[in-house]
Amino acid sequence: MATKVIVDPITRIEGHLKIEVEVANGKVVNAWSSGTLFRGIEIILKGRDPRDAQHITQRICGVCPLSHGIASVLCLDDAFKAQVPPNGRIIRNLIQGANWLMSHILHFYTLAALDYVKGPDTPPFVPRFKGDYRLPPKVNEVLVQHYLEALDARRKAHEMLAVFGAKAPHPTVFIPGGVTEAVTAERIEKFRTYLEELIRFIDQTYVPDVKIVAEYYSDYWDIGRGCRNMLAYGAFPQADGQAGRRDLFFKPGVYTNGKFAPFDPQKIVEDVKYSWYANDTSRLPPARGETVPQPRKAGAYSWLKAPRYNGLPHEVGPLARSWINQAPEIVSLGERAFSVLGRHYARALECSRLAHAMLDWLNQLKVGEPVYLPAQVPEEAHGMGLTEAARGALGHWIEIKNYRIANYQAVVPTTWNASPRDDRGQPGPIEQALIGTPVQDPENPIEITRVVRSFDPCLACAIHLLELRVHSRRGSSSFRI
Repeated sequence: MATKVIVDPITRIEGHLKIEVEVANGKVVNAWSSGTLFRGIEIILKGRDPRDAQHITQRICGVCPLSHGIASVLCLDDAFKAQVPPNGRIIRNLIQGANWLMSHILHFYTLAALDYVKGPDTPPFVPRFKGDYRLPPKVNEVLVQHYLEALDARRKAHEMLAVFGAKAPHPTVFIPGGVTEAVTAERIEKFRTYLEELIRFIDQTYVPDVKIVAEYYSDYWDIGRGCRNMLAYGAFPQADGQAGRRDLFFKPGVYTNGKFAPFDPQKIVEDVKYSWYANDTSRLPPARGETVPQPRKAGAYSWLKAPRYNGLPHEVGPLARSWINQAPEIVSLGERAFSVLGRHYARALECSRLAHAMLDWLNQLKVGEPVYLPAQVPEEAHGMGLTEAARGALGHWIEIKNYRIANYQAVVPTTWNASPRDDRGQPGPIEQALIGTPVQDPENPIEITRVVRSFDPCLACAIHLLELRVHSRRGSSSFRI
């Protein structure tokens, strides 16, 4: 007989996620991933000036606002037919890269590490699940100290971002055609000082710490396999204009059922059979997507839609990017790469690779040269902006009519990874990764949280508007958060 285990909410993630599993004979035999807040930014954007989008969409998330800003401004570049000068492209890359470094460090130390490292018996380290902390006391003590050092590293990454982004989070410099912040020698050197400090932390602390955890929790190379289908849109253009889409630092691609293929955005649709949205909005591509909430829909269990590529669930994120780009350290792992530790290891190695590449990009900036080229709002247009957030593939789609936003859709990494079942009943990537996970004690299901957190879910991105209705004798009112 199966035992039902519910973890609600999953803590140390962004947003509100409920995980429900059935455990039989010490293993998960079925799983459901439920996002429990309503997504509504697309509705807020309707009727606004298109140039508002790159600012409003950054409010989707406080951790990865930069990638939403990039996806949105790329979407507007496409709709406006805007050209971006080299300095504008490079500054965008540096700002987005700074956010990635912060996010990767945040994920391992602040969100995931405490599944393996036992902190002091004081908040924020308690309460916690009991048992299965394996690090020797002295090793554990070192990693707790690194947890504290990571807070400082994250602060430096934010300050580095603000050198060209003006502020962090939610920088204000993105515009169609480039950015608004000029290149100066002082800014280049200030950015470089921060970046060199972060590279030392990443290479000498972050990557070694992930290897230490992998040494003592080696069974997690075989836990959390998931769907084994990988998807990446690609990110960080290395050339200008249309050539930039073809020449990306992280290449786009698809890995499905053991075979690599080129990425085709036309093969993306979103299913809603098990989502709280109207059934007639199912199977739509994002460019024609609709956000029609139906909170009492029978059979549904999540506010996340179910994105599918060519009809199948696909995992997105650092592991997907590393596998598709054939990173030697990840490919050499073979099947073990598709695991809890594979996701952590891929993220750490990617963080180092990106940080070193940013030094080269910084050297390509030209003091005094343009950072943007003017672009006009079209009366009618469609646009698509594809990039990668630290958590995975991120796409924005816009339709403009009469100079205003007629429709806007965002499909974010956690919508891919934490999606519910689709119209064909196929579980989402996190649901599939949970199936087969050993659970020693259903009262302390730490194994479940380790699998879920390896994906770095962000429900703030995937579902980020809640309407509360307050009733009293004087009447009722509502507000949104």
